[in-house]
Amino acid sequence: MFASISRARVVSMTIWMVASLFYAYQYILRVMPNIMLDDIMSQFHISAAVFGQFSGLYYIGYSLMHLPIGIMLDRFGPRKVMSGCILLSVVGLLPLIFSDYWVYPIIGRVLIGMGSSAAILGVFKIVRMTFSEERFARMLSISVTIGLIGAIYGGGPVSYMREVFGYHAVVQIFALVGVALAFITYMIVPDQKNPPKRGVIADIKEVLQNKKVVWTCIFAGMMVGPLEGFADVWSAVFLKQVYGFETTMAASLPSMIFIGMCFGAPLLSLIAEKIGYLQAIIASGIVMAISFSALLMLHLPQTILGVSFVIVGVCSAYQILAIYKASTYVREEVAGLTTAVANMIIMLFGYAFHTIIGTIVGLIGGPTTSIALVYGVAVIPIALCLGTTGFLLLFKRRNYETVS
Repeated sequence: MFASISRARVVSMTIWMVASLFYAYQYILRVMPNIMLDDIMSQFHISAAVFGQFSGLYYIGYSLMHLPIGIMLDRFGPRKVMSGCILLSVVGLLPLIFSDYWVYPIIGRVLIGMGSSAAILGVFKIVRMTFSEERFARMLSISVTIGLIGAIYGGGPVSYMREVFGYHAVVQIFALVGVALAFITYMIVPDQKNPPKRGVIADIKEVLQNKKVVWTCIFAGMMVGPLEGFADVWSAVFLKQVYGFETTMAASLPSMIFIGMCFGAPLLSLIAEKIGYLQAIIASGIVMAISFSALLMLHLPQTILGVSFVIVGVCSAYQILAIYKASTYVREEVAGLTTAVANMIIMLFGYAFHTIIGTIVGLIGGPTTSIALVYGVAVIPIALCLGTTGFLLLFKRRNYETVS
C-alpha cells in the first residue's frame, strides 16, 4: 500500500516538473531576443523600433490563444495540447535560423507567443489533475518560481552560450531542447479522463455568467499595477526623474520586485493556507497600497526602497491565489477555461495601466517631468485600494452566506 502511494506521488511530481520546465522554457524564449538584439538587427537589417515591435508580438500571440487553449485543455487534456504547443514554439524559432526575409521571424514570434500560452494554463490544469485541492496553490506557486528563475537567471547562461557558440547555434540548441521537451511531455503527461460533453459556447457562458468569477478577476486586475504597470515599463524613468537615480540603478532596482515575486510565491501560498486565500489577497493589497503611497509621498532611501520592492514582489504573487480562487467557483470540467479567462482579464488590466499612466503623464508634462510621473504612478495605489476593497466585500459576503 505504502509502495503504491509513494509511486503515485513520484508520478505526480514528475508530471508537475515537466509542466514547470515548459513554463521556464517559454520564459527563456520570451527574453531571448533581448539577448540577441544585435545579431537579429544585423541579420535582417532592421531598426531598433522595428525590433521593439518584433519583441512585443509575443504578447499578441500569447493573449489571443488564452481562451482557445483553456477550452482545448478541458476537452483534449494537457498531453496533446502542451506537446503540440511546445512544438509550435519550436517552429517559431526556426525562421531566425533558416530565413533571410523579415516577415518569417515576425510570424515565428507570434507562434512562440501562441505556444507559450499553454505553459501557465497547462500548469494550472496539471496541478489540479495530479494534486489535492489543499496542495494546489502551493505547487502552482513553486511552478511560478521555477518559471521566474528562468526569466531572471536564464539570461546569463544564454548570453554566455551566444558568445561561445554563436547566435544560430544557441537557437538550434533551444529548438532541440523544445523537441525533446515536447516528446517527454507527450510520453509522461496524462490525457483528460472525462472530457466535457457540453458545447463550447455553453462552457464560456457558464464561466462569464458566474459573478464570483468575474468580480474576482476584476478586483485582481485592479491590483496588478505594481507588477505590470510599474515594474514592466514606468519604474526606471520614475526612479530616474523623481528620485534622481543614475540610469543603471534606476533600471536595475525594480528587478527586486520580480525577485520578490519569485521567492515570495511559495511563501504567500503557505500564508494563504494558514489564514485563508481571500485574507491573504486582502493583506497583500493593503501592503502594496502602503508601499506605493510611501514611494510617492516620501523620498525613501535606496536601501529601504529595495526592501520595499522585494515586499511588493512577494505580495504580487496574490495573482496566483486570485486565479486559484476564481477556479474554485466553477465545476472542475471548466476549471481550465476559468483560469484562462482569469489570466486574460488580469493581462488586459496590465494594458489598461500602461495606457492610463501614459495618458496622464503625457497630459501633464511628459516623462521628463517629475510631477507628471508622480500623478501617473498615483493611479496604482488608488487602484490597489479599489481592488482590495472589492475583495473585502467578497470576504464579507462569503461570511454572511456561511452564517445564513
